[in-house]
Amino acid sequence: MPYTTAATIIERSPSRLREALQDRLDVLARTHRVPGAHLAVDIGTDVVSVHTGTADATTGTAFTADTAVPLGSVTKAYTAAVVMLLADDGDLELDDPASAFLPELRALPEVTIRHLLSHTAGLPTGPDSDTAAGTTVSRYLAGVCATQDTLFAPGTGFSYSNAGYVAAGRLIESVTGMTWQEAVRALLLEPLGTTAAHLGASAPTRPAAVGHALNTATGQLRPARQNLAPVEAPAGALLASAQDLAALGRSLIGRSAVLPPAVAELMRTPVPGADPGVLADAWGLGVALFKEDGRWWCGHDGNAQGTSCHLRAEPDSGVVVAFTGNAGGATALWHDLADDLTRLTGVRVPTAPAPAQRGEPVALPECVGTYRNGALAYRITLDVDGSPALSVDGDLPLPLVCYADLTCDLVDPATGRREPGGRFHRDAATGTVDRVQISGRTARRTSTS
Repeated sequence: MPYTTAATIIERSPSRLREALQDRLDVLARTHRVPGAHLAVDIGTDVVSVHTGTADATTGTAFTADTAVPLGSVTKAYTAAVVMLLADDGDLELDDPASAFLPELRALPEVTIRHLLSHTAGLPTGPDSDTAAGTTVSRYLAGVCATQDTLFAPGTGFSYSNAGYVAAGRLIESVTGMTWQEAVRALLLEPLGTTAAHLGASAPTRPAAVGHALNTATGQLRPARQNLAPVEAPAGALLASAQDLAALGRSLIGRSAVLPPAVAELMRTPVPGADPGVLADAWGLGVALFKEDGRWWCGHDGNAQGTSCHLRAEPDSGVVVAFTGNAGGATALWHDLADDLTRLTGVRVPTAPAPAQRGEPVALPECVGTYRNGALAYRITLDVDGSPALSVDGDLPLPLVCYADLTCDLVDPATGRREPGGRFHRDAATGTVDRVQISGRTARRTSTS
């Protein structure tokens, strides 16, 4: 079904589509135990926006079109866009060494600004938020940007890294003389018409949603405390509504003057060597890229504590789809809503990379060993029947299913359901397995036991 179908349906009867999407959102929110959610669909001539439920299940505060939700990693797209605007103004070059602005990276002179934005710098993901709490940016970066902790030579691999975006935020501060919060607000949020809201702000600037977690013992939803460390703000501290995300999406596909067309095109151009594995089909400068029916969509996904937010935009059709939800179950809700959009409008919104055709599972005993990403330890073992399993930082092992192309699935022990997990990598010189990439994060092999 052609993409113009969505525009035709909305133009002919936007109220009918709105009613259909509202009905599905209401039903799916109940099904997935999500207190509140918001979907915005923009096809250029009209915007269909529907929301449901409560911003806080404890207080019963209504979830409205203006409710800002903690975006998690979607924040990275905003941080990247500000860096790109600075580059467009001539304040920096994307291939400048990051260490020219950040002395904490002087041990890594080959890491460029382009590498930071595309997760190809070879940096570890960084410490967890509880560990990072109370530290300074300089101490944080000095602790994760040591030569011995790099995962691969810059530009030769992909590893999703919060640390890279902490560095990008510090870069913004170094160039502008403003705090990251001030620079993002002045250079991007205000031009987009978005009221700034950040985790940890001393006073709320707009209505905000609370994240929720499901108590498995009682079956009740409870508020989730946001624990993002202040130093990690450029990687995950923004709050916004689905309509705010749609405004960013329009700028990413050239439908807004906030990002010059050349900047937007560069952001959504696949970066060579950036293979994000299960996260997306490719990666640009600050945005994930998904291929659907021969067209490239750009966007980002994000999860804070008890929230799930998603953005997709496609330049040829001009379609932008944005979603915010305030519970962990909102990720599954988003996937179901994307299927409903296909049924109702003909627009196939990609939520994940295209599935690989991999054949039958194979034994891969050579993958056994310990792999490290900074302080994180990934351990691959074999169980009694020779099947591999993965344990991260000592957690209970999850069964793995491996394939001849070195990709692997994670298996839910309770249901047996397989989910794409990642892949192993071989050293080009020796042919031995030397890295594993799980959920977009690469770990370097440190031992065979």
